Amino acid sequence: MSFSQYHIDVFRAINDLGKQYASLNPVAVFVAEYMLYFLVLGMFVYWFTRTGKNRMMVIQAGLAFVLAEILGKMAGQLYTHHQPFAELPHVNKLIEHAIDNSFPSDHTILFFSICVSFWLVRKKEGWLWLGLACCVAVSRIWVGVHYPVDVAAGAMLGIVSALFIYWSAPKIAFIKRLLALYEKAEQRVLPVNNKSDSF
Repeated sequence: MSFSQYHIDVFRAINDLGKQYASLNPVAVFVAEYMLYFLVLGMFVYWFTRTGKNRMMVIQAGLAFVLAEILGKMAGQLYTHHQPFAELPHVNKLIEHAIDNSFPSDHTILFFSICVSFWLVRKKEGWLWLGLACCVAVSRIWVGVHYPVDVAAGAMLGIVSALFIYWSAPKIAFIKRLLALYEKAEQRVLPVNNKSDSF
């Protein structure tokens, strides 16, 4: 069995779940389309806890996403294919999506780069973020807009980028200076007396 046929078969196994368990389709659509807003809300909540640890974590997550997106665009130049619904018959397509290069999955890049960054700093609830990233990856296959290879590549790029930024960002003094300047300005507008958890 060729690699191409194998990942088509894996795609079918996941995508066909939407035909077997149609009652779960609204959940899959919600996760695939709207969990992005929950992720953004999480970043805002962490940022406005106003602790150095959380703010450095959010900065690292943002930088990891940028790096992963750049790597993803480079990967997309080396290997391309369209979405499953554009290439295969009888795909259970549950959301609207433009036909373009499906490799790698941008949603998966976004969630893994940010959620792994959260997990690296906050292990306790970090597992929940990792679980969310995995659910989003599977949902993109379930709704018919990505092959397994797309989400696997997106996850790998997100993980590698998060690990690299986690290791390198705290060593860059420029980032700490910018954060200190921001917090100084913020303190003038929204003063807070007790600050714990320095970065």
